[in-house]
Amino acid sequence: MTTITLDVPATTISLEVPDELAGEYKITPEVVPLLIKEALSAKLAKTLVANGDAPARPVYSEVIDFLSSNPTTEQIVAFKISEAAQDRLEELLYKNREEELTAEEQAELDTYGHLNHLMIRLKARALGGKNLFEQTP
Repeated sequence: MTTITLDVPATTISLEVPDELAGEYKITPEVVPLLIKEALSAKLAKTLVANGDAPARPVYSEVIDFLSSNPTTEQIVAFKISEAAQDRLEELLYKNREEELTAEEQAELDTYGHLNHLMIRLKARALGGKNLFEQTP
């Protein structure tokens, strides 16, 4: 068992992490604040969604509207998010490189990632001639 001690003003936090986990994920005192921030951001985002309090994400609406329009294979392959949504994504990515994102901004950036993954899979199916909405094991 590895004990990681994190000293922050007026507080000392000690975490016991299994050696295998600490080694595999290279958990050191320097990365613990980031891990805590990411865990809290993810938890907050899940809680907001579960409570119906999540802010509307325009890109999410764009993708839902597009998919509900019964697009052709060609339209799916050619789909791109709007210029406004692309500008917002670039803004979030830039801010993420230069400073810390708020929990809401991180959740918004995560939404872009999830939707991008979804569209990549749909485009791959479309290009492969597969049924676009068939579930795969």
